Amino acid sequence: MAAAGAPDGMEEPGMDTEAETVATEAPARPLNCVEAEAAAGAAAEDSGAARGSLQPAPAQPPGDPAAQASVSNGEDAGGSAGRELVDLKIIWNKTKHDVKFPLDSTGSELKQKIHSITGLPPAMQKVMYKGLVPEDKTLREIKVTSGAKIMVVGSTINDVLAVNTPKDAAQQDAKAEENKKEPLCRQKQHRKVLDKGKPEDVMPSVKGAQERLPTVPLSGMYNKSGGKVRLTFKLEQDQLWIGTKERTEKLPMGSIKNVVSEPIEGHEDYHMMAFQLGPTEASYYWVYWVPTQYVDAIKDTVLGKWQYF
Repeated sequence: MAAAGAPDGMEEPGMDTEAETVATEAPARPLNCVEAEAAAGAAAEDSGAARGSLQPAPAQPPGDPAAQASVSNGEDAGGSAGRELVDLKIIWNKTKHDVKFPLDSTGSELKQKIHSITGLPPAMQKVMYKGLVPEDKTLREIKVTSGAKIMVVGSTINDVLAVNTPKDAAQQDAKAEENKKEPLCRQKQHRKVLDKGKPEDVMPSVKGAQERLPTVPLSGMYNKSGGKVRLTFKLEQDQLWIGTKERTEKLPMGSIKNVVSEPIEGHEDYHMMAFQLGPTEASYYWVYWVPTQYVDAIKDTVLGKWQYF
């Protein structure tokens, strides 16, 4: 039976349209190797510019040990990142505060940290670690170690004003009266002690210098009765121990109202010094032949810098 279609080589009318419809609806056949390679080349040309502008992010180098340390210490980049920290126990007003602090920070920066913790203004702080902590030296320079106890003594501005304001006028009058008096070392009550001369075992002096308190007691000095006396500064207890042959008085530094001193005429590298233990001059405890390099350190340690406010 003859086929209904057209003979070979002949196309029926409408065959083109039908073929196009079939080609459109039929799923795409897989590309052979040549076609796939040509298509990939065209795609590469179209996306060449995009590939040229997009560069892969450079590989991160191995972590910097300092940066890794800053992460492990929980420090952000704007604070103590990459700096060596020490654990400190800051003690103020019988309260302990555990703090991590950079070892290469100065005493001044430590005071700012204490201010943020306690609310105590830096100028009102007396910060002690084996003596007063210098504001211009780092904790590393004064050999602070991890776990060190930092003692803080001081009062808030309101407390100081409440205590001292009523006394201001009286203190100014007292100072003006003192200026009118003859030098202390010429007064009879002191002359009888000074005329004994400089003690043989008194500690050496350095004229024109200022030094921190020594780690040993100040010894070889005289008291008002002419007996030997030594001064021991117990910073951990915030006490001054005044020792004689007979006994040792243990005085809270906060109980000492004032400290006065004056160079000894003819021996200006030594001072005579008094600690005011009560409300009047009658309570002065006099010490003679104090090496001049320790005078300012003694006043700062006993009174703190708030005395100037």
